[in-house]
Amino acid sequence: MIDLSLPGGMEALVRGWELLQPQATLPTQGADFIAALGRTLLADTPIKLVEAKDDDETVAVLPLCHGRGPFARWRLPGAAEVFEPGDALCRDSGSAATLARFLARQTRPVELHRVPADSALIPALRSSMRGRGWMSVRPATACPFIPLDVSWTDAESRFSSRRRSDFRRAERRAAEFGQVTCEVLTPLPADFDPLFDEAVAVEARSWKTPAGTAIACDQAKEQFFRSYFLAACKRGEFRAAFLRIDGKAVAMQLAVEWSGRYWLYKIGYDEAYGRCSPGTLLMLHCLGHAARRGLESFELLGDAEAWIADFWTREQHECRRVRTYPLSLSGLTALLADGTAWIQGQIRAQIRGRLRPSSA
Repeated sequence: MIDLSLPGGMEALVRGWELLQPQATLPTQGADFIAALGRTLLADTPIKLVEAKDDDETVAVLPLCHGRGPFARWRLPGAAEVFEPGDALCRDSGSAATLARFLARQTRPVELHRVPADSALIPALRSSMRGRGWMSVRPATACPFIPLDVSWTDAESRFSSRRRSDFRRAERRAAEFGQVTCEVLTPLPADFDPLFDEAVAVEARSWKTPAGTAIACDQAKEQFFRSYFLAACKRGEFRAAFLRIDGKAVAMQLAVEWSGRYWLYKIGYDEAYGRCSPGTLLMLHCLGHAARRGLESFELLGDAEAWIADFWTREQHECRRVRTYPLSLSGLTALLADGTAWIQGQIRAQIRGRLRPSSA
């Protein structure tokens, strides 16, 4: 394992990323994402890099970290901090098997909170764990997405007549406040900070601030997104979208255009303008923008929440939660803890079922 905080560690991650970039399916597999975590949210948690090689050529990389104590589990950086999906970066199934054999030899258990259901690491790890302990693979929160084609260049036309009527009503209400404009920007690095600050300020004027989920509510998280998006900006991948009324930003999106897809990380709108649904109007504009650029899909990341399924899409990428329990004290402790939690959950579910009122 390579400690990314030591000299040469981050260079190894970048080198592996450059070699394996064609195999990446998620922007969270990139070096920029991991490096930003190491500088901010995980500054006090060493991130290790598992690197598989074939004749001195890097064929797979997997960043891992764990909390303090002998019973802490290996996990993907960012899983607990920003709740986005992640995965190993592998050249092929053989390199995934090499990584899996390394993980199976660990005395610490491994927990991959949210990996794609078709990850090559899952079957490889299942095979490698035979005779070395146990493994659990369960459904995890899926990631919603909107497949794009040329018909999405007029995004409004993709919805029912009732929805289109709602959009036009929102547009009329927005026009009552003043002149409405939408923009999707690809800023230069010198212009990044003012735009990022403006987007954070818009989100802070939403329901997210009372709920404590706005970027501005968590300084470390704000530093992470600033660092990550600035790195994407330097690569020309960062997108800042705004809906403005008389020049004032009242809705925003922070996203990355990567690997032919639009990856949406953050949205927000000013609640003072809530009656004209500025977030919805900006989403329509961004969908059309992404389709006109010929992008493959609009990736919503986050959770497959009810409002997304009801309003925008029911398409989703299935994910899995993977846990290993090696034949070690820490592995058996983890197995006991998870087994106990599962039993308690089943008991609570049965109690709720008995207490549910009858429909008769």
